[in-house]
Amino acid sequence: MFEAKLTSASIMKKIIDSIKELVTDAPFDCSEQAMCLQAMDSSHVALVSLKMEVGLFDTYRCDRTINLGLSLASMAKALKCANNEDTCEIKYDDNDGDTVTFTFCDTKRDRTQDVTVKMMDIDVEHLGIPDQDYAVVLEMPVTEFKKTCSDLFMFSETINITATKGAVVFTSKGDSGSSVITYTPSKDVDSSEHVTLDVKEPVNVNFSTKYLLQFTKASALSDRVKIALTNDTPIVIEYGLNDNGHLRFYLAPKIDDEENNMD
Repeated sequence: MFEAKLTSASIMKKIIDSIKELVTDAPFDCSEQAMCLQAMDSSHVALVSLKMEVGLFDTYRCDRTINLGLSLASMAKALKCANNEDTCEIKYDDNDGDTVTFTFCDTKRDRTQDVTVKMMDIDVEHLGIPDQDYAVVLEMPVTEFKKTCSDLFMFSETINITATKGAVVFTSKGDSGSSVITYTPSKDVDSSEHVTLDVKEPVNVNFSTKYLLQFTKASALSDRVKIALTNDTPIVIEYGLNDNGHLRFYLAPKIDDEENNMD
């Protein structure tokens, strides 16, 4: 038996909306500690890693470790039935065979809706993501990162990121022109708009602008985004989930202007 209830369906809506164009089928690994997802996009350039810890849920029960293979398109369809303020319960019973039930409850209107989604048999190879100390860790408001990616996408399909102790610089150069955006660490760290930059070693890396822009669809999940970088290593873009988990995107760097596979 697996049962997990969110006080607001909007959390799950935002998560699925931010990853459904990258990943089509999702193997959700449910354990006593968390509901997790790890999946690569079809081109094997980007990896999505989701961790929804027990504290994110109003109620949570998982009798045994279980894998729920679901189509994200089907999940999105189910979640479309929910109002943002509805509670969202996800339930799988061993006796129900191959279905997962989503129950949306609007307590103000005494309305409950059940939507059943067929499970899929998804053969997924688990990629071990090594714990790593990154050369650069940057934290900034999600609005700033989204605007940076959007602005630079107008000039080139490649973003160059360089970071030194004093600043991080995002550069995009194309046939029509170029754009350079520089962020320096904020002096007022109490401001919600502050930028923090921790640099152990300088970095100079290139990434696909299209993918970085795609990741910013998760901006609705958090006020701030954490970006971790090391030369010749996938970038990590992390959005926190109310201190009870995260949604992370890993993207392989572009080498010699060619996208390099992570596997």
